[in-house]
Amino acid sequence: MPLVTSTEMFKKAYEGGYAIGAFNVNNMEIIQGIVEAATEERAPLILQVSSGARKYANTTYLRKMVEAAVETSGLPICMHLDHGDTFDLCKDCIDNGFTSVMIDASAHPFQENISITRQVVEYAHDHGVVVEAELGKLAGVEDDVKVDAKDASYTDPDQVQEFVEKTGVDSLAIAIGTSHGAFKFKGQPRLRFDILQEVENRLPGFPIVLHGASSVPQDLVKVINQYGGAMLGAQGVPEEMLREAAKMAVCKINIDSDLRLAVTATIREHFALNPSHFDPRQYLGPAREAVKKIVKHKLVNVLGCNGKA
Repeated sequence: MPLVTSTEMFKKAYEGGYAIGAFNVNNMEIIQGIVEAATEERAPLILQVSSGARKYANTTYLRKMVEAAVETSGLPICMHLDHGDTFDLCKDCIDNGFTSVMIDASAHPFQENISITRQVVEYAHDHGVVVEAELGKLAGVEDDVKVDAKDASYTDPDQVQEFVEKTGVDSLAIAIGTSHGAFKFKGQPRLRFDILQEVENRLPGFPIVLHGASSVPQDLVKVINQYGGAMLGAQGVPEEMLREAAKMAVCKINIDSDLRLAVTATIREHFALNPSHFDPRQYLGPAREAVKKIVKHKLVNVLGCNGKA
């Protein structure tokens, strides 16, 4: 089975009241942990690559590892560019075998966002690739995405129909209160389900995406703090809120920080307990298992996409 686009995935997810997990990948062990979990749960997957991951691991290496995941799992897997901020970056990924790209021109004024997105859509569709765009701005920091809280803004439902019609985009990331990164909320997290509902009313049947949706598992934060970290007070989006969003128009939920926390907590603990170890397999193997464990939990208890491959 070759890499697929997200079109059929999203259609089934919308109709079935669940969401597809879009997991950020940076190295082999993270990919293996995600894919092993999805294989056991028979879940479709989106493996996504940020511009930071491209710089770190090289696009060719990542693409070949994702292709290996398809070959070994037999799952429907979409390879997606996360937060592409220019036409040239999106074009390069399209030309290098990605089946989906995100153009994030949300930092620009509305009409300019439309213009940039439309340019990417035209090129992508000519090459059989689907496009995600963003309307509204999420706060937080993740790789090259850095938005101060004062500059964040909710998605305006009055703009979504015009944006989708003028760009021809295939899915839309909206801002309803999630935040990039692990350091998210000072008070009680609150998602604007009223905005999500209004967007769904304006765009019936259209797939919506949530970024910044990591839950920041407190057991992992505790381990990191125990072995020299400084993450006290970090909290994420309550998983019951994400499950509710997945029952509505949200067809894709991005998960990145939780995976990083799983890897970091496992490796910190491993070296604290085994300071003489030097073979990378001795700590990367357990880190892979930690990723697998958290992905299985997400697939079954948050996304609801287990058994849907």
